[in-house]
Amino acid sequence: MGKGTKLALILGAIPFITLVFALPLVNRIEPVILGLPFLLFWILSWVILTPLILFLAYRLEKKFNPPEEED
Repeated sequence: MGKGTKLALILGAIPFITLVFALPLVNRIEPVILGLPFLLFWILSWVILTPLILFLAYRLEKKFNPPEEED
């Protein structure tokens, strides 16, 4: 497994960890951010950030492991 693949897997695991394992740590109503309880704001922000992080993981994978061209 190449360096880019390892970094891409770590980046891909960040949203999973924050949405699954960090929820008990941020499970609170106060503070209210943009009119949303903190827990709802946390989940919504990670839903928005996940595609960006996965795009970065894709770019890392593509940079370190370019596709092989067949002749």
